[in-house]
Amino acid sequence: MGLAEDRVVIVTGAGRGLGRAHALAFAAEGARVVVNDLGVSLDGLPGPDGPAAAVVAEIRALGGEAVAHGGDIATTGGASSLVECALDTFGRLDTLVNNAGFLRDRMLVNLDEDDWDAVMRVHLKGHFLPLKHAAAHWRAEAKAGREVAARVVNTSSGAGLLGSVGQGNYSAAKAGILGLTLVAAAEMGRYGVQVNAIAPAARTRMTEQAFAETMAAPAAGAFDAMAPENVSPLVVWLGSDASAGVTGRVFEAEGGRITVMQGWRPGPTADRASRWTPSEAGTAAAKLLSEAEPAWPVYGGR
Repeated sequence: MGLAEDRVVIVTGAGRGLGRAHALAFAAEGARVVVNDLGVSLDGLPGPDGPAAAVVAEIRALGGEAVAHGGDIATTGGASSLVECALDTFGRLDTLVNNAGFLRDRMLVNLDEDDWDAVMRVHLKGHFLPLKHAAAHWRAEAKAGREVAARVVNTSSGAGLLGSVGQGNYSAAKAGILGLTLVAAAEMGRYGVQVNAIAPAARTRMTEQAFAETMAAPAAGAFDAMAPENVSPLVVWLGSDASAGVTGRVFEAEGGRITVMQGWRPGPTADRASRWTPSEAGTAAAKLLSEAEPAWPVYGGR
């Protein structure tokens, strides 16, 4: 029995990179997988050589069960059809892994509005809409008296945690995913849904050029710390029954390292129980900063 035996799992952006690694890892643990990727066909469905269809073929060749979905999950129709695909094909939905995304990197003064909107759309809206439709299904199941043990794994980034120079749009979108994760975990827990996020570091189409030196493959025989397959075991665990009780948390995953990220927490505080003048507020803030832990640097900053 695998860790995800008989669970039905959706993975978005699963045609390549991290998504493909997650889909294969879930299938290896017994899950039936809906492999979502927009693909290259003019009608928005995976073609015979499309990335989603290719991953489905890999899973089936290894004895697993999978189906391709080529809809645009940043639209209401695409997101709702994604959930319907799981229900129509496999009769249930247990886990949603939101992973789809791309980059349009620019310094802020060179960042076009279209590049901002496109990155926000695929990352933030592309997380919200599948989550909304999956959550509506699970809430209906719970209200009908059926037991729900659902899991959602969202994909943020170190850029969302700390910021990244030249990635203002991507950093903002990935930070938004963290907020969405916390709210969804709080709202959906009563219905048996757990929601967590990962901030992975791995070699993908998004990173192998932007961070070429860091993402370079190692010498033959050495541990490949940047292989996307290193991240998937944590995702599979979070997406399985074994993670019962874990929700509203964020994990960094890179190579052989897993870190629980602890996020914003109150630090040094001053309260005079009356209004400050600007000068007094500045004096108090400077004193508090001297007592606080130094801020972590932004990726790519000096």
